[in-house]
Amino acid sequence: MDENKLEILAPAGSMESLRAAVNAGADAVYMGGGRFGARAYAQNPAPDGLLAAIDYAHSYGVRFYLTVNTLLKERELEGELFPYLKPLYERGVDAVLVQDMGVLCALREWFPDLPLHASTQMTFCGAGGLAFLQELGVQRAVLSRELSLEEIRGIHAACDMELECFVHGALCYCYSGQCLFSSLLGGRSGNRGRCAQPCRLLYDALDEKGNLRSRRGEQALLSPKDICAIDLIPQMAEAGVSSLKIEGRMKRPEYVAGVTRIYRKYVDRYLEHGAADYRVSEEDRRELLLLFNRDGFSRGYYEQHNGRNLMALWNKEATEREKQAYEKRIAVLHEEYVEHERSIAIDGKLRAREGEPLELTLSCGEAVVTVRGETAQTAQKRPMEAAQLEKQLRKTGGTAFVWNSLKICMEGNLFVPVSALNSLRREGLDVLRERMLSPYRRKTAEKPQERPTCRPQEARELCLHISVESEAQLETVFTAAEKLKNADIPLECIYVDEALMGQLPRIYEAGLKACILMPPVFREKTEERWEKSFAQMRNMQPDGFVICSLEEYEFLRRAGREGEIFSEHRLYTFNSRSRRFWREQGISMQTNPLELNERELKEISTSDCIQLIYDRYPMMTTAGCLHRTLDACKGKSEQWTLRDRRGKGFPVKNVCRDCYNIIYNSQPLYLFDEMERVCALGCGACRILFTTEDAEETKAVLDAWSRRRKWDDEFTRGHLKRGVE
Repeated sequence: MDENKLEILAPAGSMESLRAAVNAGADAVYMGGGRFGARAYAQNPAPDGLLAAIDYAHSYGVRFYLTVNTLLKERELEGELFPYLKPLYERGVDAVLVQDMGVLCALREWFPDLPLHASTQMTFCGAGGLAFLQELGVQRAVLSRELSLEEIRGIHAACDMELECFVHGALCYCYSGQCLFSSLLGGRSGNRGRCAQPCRLLYDALDEKGNLRSRRGEQALLSPKDICAIDLIPQMAEAGVSSLKIEGRMKRPEYVAGVTRIYRKYVDRYLEHGAADYRVSEEDRRELLLLFNRDGFSRGYYEQHNGRNLMALWNKEATEREKQAYEKRIAVLHEEYVEHERSIAIDGKLRAREGEPLELTLSCGEAVVTVRGETAQTAQKRPMEAAQLEKQLRKTGGTAFVWNSLKICMEGNLFVPVSALNSLRREGLDVLRERMLSPYRRKTAEKPQERPTCRPQEARELCLHISVESEAQLETVFTAAEKLKNADIPLECIYVDEALMGQLPRIYEAGLKACILMPPVFREKTEERWEKSFAQMRNMQPDGFVICSLEEYEFLRRAGREGEIFSEHRLYTFNSRSRRFWREQGISMQTNPLELNERELKEISTSDCIQLIYDRYPMMTTAGCLHRTLDACKGKSEQWTLRDRRGKGFPVKNVCRDCYNIIYNSQPLYLFDEMERVCALGCGACRILFTTEDAEETKAVLDAWSRRRKWDDEFTRGHLKRGVE
């Protein structure tokens, strides 16, 4: 992509939206098919429709990016993805957007020259993850929406990769790729493109004492305003952003047209005149608000970390006057951008000589073609004039082509049948279109022979790992440690939060291994803290680290860590290719993902896998903070509760050292009484993960583990039985 050009990237959730985006001036569009895209409920075209969509975009010089940005199960990746992508690759799709590391590895192997873009679903928060992916041949990364302009500027300075950022549309409350809310509540996984958006519902917030902190009418606590960053285009460009992404594959075509049109206007204004006199008119602001907003707009996280003004707490209904103005504007946009085709200017020359075949030369840009037709006849009566030939050739109805110039060269007393001219014109336009599209076409792709699966050579006896995040939890585990070590599934390793690393000698004294848990989000501030304390951590000689992200893997690799690396469930391994990849990168053990069922886990689980058997699932990890939203920030970590309309309570921890919240499930995962099924998965370790539990609750869980009894309170089996679609 031209470094001096800002790309406007528009959503295409349907063929009509594609047309609207192209007509309104998009440089590129992103679209999904019927499979593997993060908007499964958009009006995604069938495979043949995708081929037509690629050609349509390329006819206007618009780049076409295909979304394959979901997690793929084993059978989908190995049996369905290649035949799905093969015709699209050959047709000339410009890039494929991916989330799954297994998919990334497969595409590098199957289509080595296909540009890959890493989805925001990979939760990119720092330069480390991008540098790691750049080594794998990834061309572009879509950064997490929570990053500030300063962080983006730092990432750009540290890593030479194309950066894509959202500038307009809906914001998720959760870091993309870290949300299980819809998945756990209804089986509709955001990681599989089927999010049911429970974040847009109403909730009450209760503090640590059970006091109600939210007010009636302000209960959309997890619903951010839509972002509108049109004022920030100069700052984003100067920070290193090369692609400005508009969200909205579920929106109507008129929305796509209206938003794209306005962003086209201001990007062009900035590119021509620079930042000095950059201003956005009030008329254009009003139109953007009219097309869609949630209690107005925010500028997202580019200038602030979180806060009440980012949230659409009220979800107000539009007035009748606003609805009428909206319908009026939609009608205009429909007529201008959806019903009409954008024209393609061509030049032509007809050469007609008596007794010789007609010859039509057409050109559009660098594409030049010549076609020959029937022989020009000798006129029996009055010969045809050039104006007659030109009039017939200029009829290009049914196509997007319009004549820029048409030259008629005639010699002799000619007569040319109208049918011959029509046939010549149709053939010429068809051949020209194919010539225009030919630079995008690729050679036929063949699936290479499969590499043997890299699996651990040695089986191992199932052992127990326990994670703790508080001193109370750790002390309770110490009390039961001897008994747990001598159980039929012996305790082998304890994972501790970084704040507890001073306790590592006590863990070793107890005859156990110790690993340090890395945080779920590894942004600039967090990385700086770890750089300062890592020497001390290494002196403590941990047996390993548990990583949640690509940034953390790259940090440890760069820092020269010693010991093993375990991957958390947040670093998704949904298929054997992703498992093989991380084994080859030196990951010792991989935690099974939370959204696969028993049958699916058996397909990929081996002795270097860890299965969670108790955990209060993290439903969301958010830069948004309930305390800041409700003007109740004390600068210290507490545990609040979100209460839904059915009275279910979801614990919420605010982690002040890095300023993020974790929302946990209302019920814990509990599989202690299902250990026969867990053992059948073939894993090397099972894991108890303590998060919100106090000392008494921790003791109750450990007692239940020792007895393998059924849990007395409410619990969930997670996705062990049902999985996700």
